[in-house]
Amino acid sequence: MKILLLEDDYAYKESIQDSLEEMGYTVDAFDDGAKALDALFENHYHLALLDIRVPHVDGYEILKQIRKAKIDLPIIFITSLTDINNLSLGYELGCNDYIRKPFSLKELQYRVSQTIKTHHMKTSLEKIELCHGFSYHLDEHSLWYGTMQIPLTNYETKLLFLLVKNRGNFISTELIHTYVWEDKIVGDNDIRMVIKKLRDKTDKELIVTAKGIGYKIEKHHA
Repeated sequence: MKILLLEDDYAYKESIQDSLEEMGYTVDAFDDGAKALDALFENHYHLALLDIRVPHVDGYEILKQIRKAKIDLPIIFITSLTDINNLSLGYELGCNDYIRKPFSLKELQYRVSQTIKTHHMKTSLEKIELCHGFSYHLDEHSLWYGTMQIPLTNYETKLLFLLVKNRGNFISTELIHTYVWEDKIVGDNDIRMVIKKLRDKTDKELIVTAKGIGYKIEKHHA
């Protein structure tokens, strides 16, 4: 399988490329957004790892162009701490995951393999079956129980989307805070309240809590 890597920090680029090639992937590495974008349109890749802040064409614009062209390619953003405030934009544009600097190479390898596996084994992205008889429609960001749509507030909609998009993985309160409230000043109680309201509207076991780690929705197994 072939991966495109866009990273303008030489040390990160070298270590990431070496790590992925040790896993058996072929890696085309770039430090310039314009050259990476050209390569994405000229070659077939199974995954793209994009740094956000790079010369000429940033990661967000590359993702926009990829989705506009309807190229079916999973995207993982590589982001620094200062970029965390803009994660909501990445998810809204259609990224599949992110990895935050500094990160371990083991974490990188896990996220890459999971994203590729999830993306290339999927059958449909329009409707996602959840546990306890619920389903989620990605195109409408809507929650259903059978043929009945569950009404959701704006905060509930954004939080549920984040959990469904990353189902099977725990999402930290930090990321929830950033994505749902866009770094407005709120406390953990505000997050817990939205979680409670979602559970009241669905099933108390739909959203799993791990103290000190975060929240997740399990993958549905038919």
